[in-house]
Amino acid sequence: MIVDVVMPKMGESITEGTILEWHKKVGDAIELDEILLEIGTDKVDSEIPSPTAGILVEIIGEPNQVMDVGTVIARVETDADSAQPIESKPVEEMPEPEEPQVEEKVEETPMYTSPLPTSRPPAISGEKKFFTPVVNKIAAENGVGMDELMTIPGSGKGGRVTKLDILAYLKTRTGIPAEATAASPKLAPPPSLSPSFTGSEARVEMDHMRKLIADHMRTSLDTSAHVYVMTEVDMTTIVNFVDANNDAFYQKERYSLTYTPFIVQACVKALSAYPEMNASIDGSSIVYHKNVNVGLAVAVDNGLMVPVLSKCEELNFLGLCRKVRDLAVRTRNKQLNPDELQGSTFSISNFGVFNVTMGTPIINQPNVGILGAGAVKKRPVVIETNEGDTIGIKSMMFLSLGFDHRLIDGASGSQFIEAIRQNIETMNLENLI
Repeated sequence: MIVDVVMPKMGESITEGTILEWHKKVGDAIELDEILLEIGTDKVDSEIPSPTAGILVEIIGEPNQVMDVGTVIARVETDADSAQPIESKPVEEMPEPEEPQVEEKVEETPMYTSPLPTSRPPAISGEKKFFTPVVNKIAAENGVGMDELMTIPGSGKGGRVTKLDILAYLKTRTGIPAEATAASPKLAPPPSLSPSFTGSEARVEMDHMRKLIADHMRTSLDTSAHVYVMTEVDMTTIVNFVDANNDAFYQKERYSLTYTPFIVQACVKALSAYPEMNASIDGSSIVYHKNVNVGLAVAVDNGLMVPVLSKCEELNFLGLCRKVRDLAVRTRNKQLNPDELQGSTFSISNFGVFNVTMGTPIINQPNVGILGAGAVKKRPVVIETNEGDTIGIKSMMFLSLGFDHRLIDGASGSQFIEAIRQNIETMNLENLI
């Protein structure tokens, strides 16, 4: 029996998807729930499992083709003895608007993991090749440079290198570069696939996610009147709490306690006190949101995503810890539903995990505010007491607040970030976990 594979509906507002990469080719056997292809929407890239076991007999949608939800994109024959390849008729591709050339990446500061290089390498000697994010990631992790990557024979359409091709190549590869085996420092930059230049420049086509990020960031700058204020926060009490309780927390939860949930909790409390910062603008109307839905910027292999912690006001501290962990893991593993990337009312970008002291992240539309958290570092500071001033060593962190001046004035923005600072420094840590 032939089973149709259709473009899945990835969320309530999703009406179409872009085919990014097929993990199988016509004639290949596939198991139930084995990854068949990757698709991209305007919210997220996702790996799609096969709805049945059998033989892939027809591929209708080609890479980079945009297809409506519910459209048949492939067919699988469940009876292996009856499987015969089917010649596909071309599907009329939906027209895409012409995209302007982008000379420079516009990127919000990420959190958690460092992004990998763009997934479309430049042409070599006039030849154009498309490499998927999966192939690029495997190449980067194994020290396969661009010149070497271009020599791998591909079994995909038009000679495209697939995941199976590069994995097979690595099994027979000899002479692994030294940099691929050297121990990497905690915050070392990812391996780079060096571009090959023709003359004085190399032109690289943006991948699907990078185009979405570029459009979203440019739209935000064109929409909101960005203003920034900064403050310094004493994190010493929280740092000491984490150091003292991390082992017990790990034994219970099986992951480490980080500073992010403390920052989120302080923001949630401040947002409840300053509802205009939890609002959005719709034309000439101000829309106040009942729930506090915090978007957390998470860096993935080839870009940035902002999953949403919904109804944070209903979560206690341990609930926030678990939710932050769950969303971060599922974001990196491409297990998010596109609906989990919508509905944020405020956003946080924690670039401190990369040892960055301060930054000015771009507002995540349609929010009117975004908080940037820098690295926690020990510094000498003046300590004021009734007996006089002294100098001591404290664990300090810079916070930056970007807000939309169309709605938030400087006084309100300053009061809001001051509230966050006070919430962090005076947080009641007793029985927190």
